[in-house]
Amino acid sequence: MATEYTAAPYAPADGFYDELFDASGGARPHAETLVSRLERLGAGELAAAGRRRDAIFMQQGITFDLTGAAEAADGELRDRPFPLDLVPRILPADEWTVIKRGLAQRIRALNRFVDDVYHAREIVEAGVVPWEMIVSRSHFARPAYGIRPPGDVYCHVAGCDLVRDADGRWKVLEDNVRTPSGISYVLENRLAMTRLVPGLFAGYHVRPVDNYPALLLSALRAVAPGGDDEPTVVVWSPGPANSAYFEHAFLARTMGVELVEASDLVVRDEVCYMRTTSGLARVHTIYRRLDDDFIDPLEFRSDSLLGVPGLMRAYRAGTLALANAVGTGVADDKAIYHWVPEMIRFYLGEEPILDNVETYLLSDPERLAYVLERLDRLVVKPTGESGGKGVFIGPRATDAEIAAQAELIRADPRRWIAQELVHLSTVPTLDSSGALAPRHVDLRPFAVFGEDISIVPGGLTRVALRPGSMIVNSSQGGGSKDTWILDEEVVPDGRPLPPRRATVPPPLPDLRQSSWTGQQEQQQQERSGG
Repeated sequence: MATEYTAAPYAPADGFYDELFDASGGARPHAETLVSRLERLGAGELAAAGRRRDAIFMQQGITFDLTGAAEAADGELRDRPFPLDLVPRILPADEWTVIKRGLAQRIRALNRFVDDVYHAREIVEAGVVPWEMIVSRSHFARPAYGIRPPGDVYCHVAGCDLVRDADGRWKVLEDNVRTPSGISYVLENRLAMTRLVPGLFAGYHVRPVDNYPALLLSALRAVAPGGDDEPTVVVWSPGPANSAYFEHAFLARTMGVELVEASDLVVRDEVCYMRTTSGLARVHTIYRRLDDDFIDPLEFRSDSLLGVPGLMRAYRAGTLALANAVGTGVADDKAIYHWVPEMIRFYLGEEPILDNVETYLLSDPERLAYVLERLDRLVVKPTGESGGKGVFIGPRATDAEIAAQAELIRADPRRWIAQELVHLSTVPTLDSSGALAPRHVDLRPFAVFGEDISIVPGGLTRVALRPGSMIVNSSQGGGSKDTWILDEEVVPDGRPLPPRRATVPPPLPDLRQSSWTGQQEQQQQERSGG
């Protein structure tokens, strides 16, 4: 019998794998305690917690812009609180072990690939990946040729997107090894959940995520050149106008390092310095949050006002580490994704632990013809875009939309890939009436590569809040969930355990308090560039 939550029982969506309920509507073993506590809490209390969440998120600037729809009556853009659904996603320890091993394997192979692209090109010489495909990628960086970064690490931070198909198997949907974003929401979501609905944690040992800033800082220090005992690390942001500025400020604050923009940096004699009130201070490692094209107007886009002239000279001289490394974006491309399983075999001599989604390169005439005949059943993506931009979902398209997409593909086949439609798994989510309803999700775990690869237990679960939608991006109406990775430890005698509360490493001296306990004025100054 289906489990009652409100007036109506929860009904898993037909043809999709639901992660908390089985096909009959009964809670899966690892979710029974959560479902029981949701019923005890009730829709009214969850709704009240949601209102508190929205108010706090708005006060603290944990917001996003809903593309094309966040306009008020006066025509001005309005920030919205980042949508956090209060029903968590739970993954048992054994599932997480497989995911963690698969991601570490994949990141090692991608790191080797980037090094190979800008040096020996062994994978090209072996006939595995064609050079014309690599060099035609929008994020292939010619100025990076011949440069080997400190520590031989390119993919310092990675956020590969995972999905779960109708059979419950995990697959990698795409790789993000350029400037992956979203970790701040992972940490803030956990903190919000422990404050707003602490009772849901009772009976579970949930692995903490709050050590990410310490992991990242350790990795950034590990690759710093120069041998200094206390290397200087900074976070480089394009500025308050950037959509991810909240995250840039958040990471700088929680790591206890400076947040800088281009005007704060200068290169002298192939060494990078930061301007301070006491004069110039050497910078050893920059965690950059802007693309290659904008970092140095002398070697990339000459019209960039966001870059630092001479930065590549310092990088090439080995006096500066950039994370992620220059040129890493070549492995971020959706067409290159097709070859990652072969990279794993070529560089590591191993079989992939996590599968790709079946992908078709449209530069191949035979694949092109096959895809054009089946556009109504496939997903088509532009290779150089991110954030869900330009994605075409054939089963949900009209005849006119299918015809228009076919014309775009024929005009430039190399710009597109096609994939088989993944029947994304669902997780119960609170709908507008306060009832639980199935909504599609993906998962972006975050890995940090310093001396070794560390993967934060969980990651950003993005959820498509619109009924039936599979577009999970927040800019297009998606939200997020707190992702719980359970410890292997068993709760004795079923007795409830106190929730594990997130803690944040000590912030900078002028930001003593957590973002959940005040400092609205300071947050506003950061967002306005003050």
